[in-house]
Amino acid sequence: MKFFAIIFSWWNGQTFGTFLQTLIYGSVVGEDQFGNKYYQNKNDTKRWVIYNGTVDASTIPPEWHSWLHKIIKTTPDQVKFNNFYWQKKHKKNFTGTDKAYKPEHKKTLPYKRWQPK
Repeated sequence: MKFFAIIFSWWNGQTFGTFLQTLIYGSVVGEDQFGNKYYQNKNDTKRWVIYNGTVDASTIPPEWHSWLHKIIKTTPDQVKFNNFYWQKKHKKNFTGTDKAYKPEHKKTLPYKRWQPK
């Protein structure tokens, strides 16, 4: 069943072409907390990610995003990032799900709105 998901869908991890490229040219360089695996070719001219499950770019942490776009040369597990006390851990975008942010609107306002006469 996994084989058919690779051939016929692009939203489940990887396509057949990416599978072949990874098999022939890719070498694993790391994995993030979401289970996404990061690869590069032998001469480091190409870098890519294979998602764990559904393809969702919001699951890529900022450190790995920097590595993918060649902002940093070494993988994030080898670099010490400044994690300040006010920084939150990265989490995926929950828009469109039950966990999405929904602000609470008060039905009564604590003031009276101005109305033109």
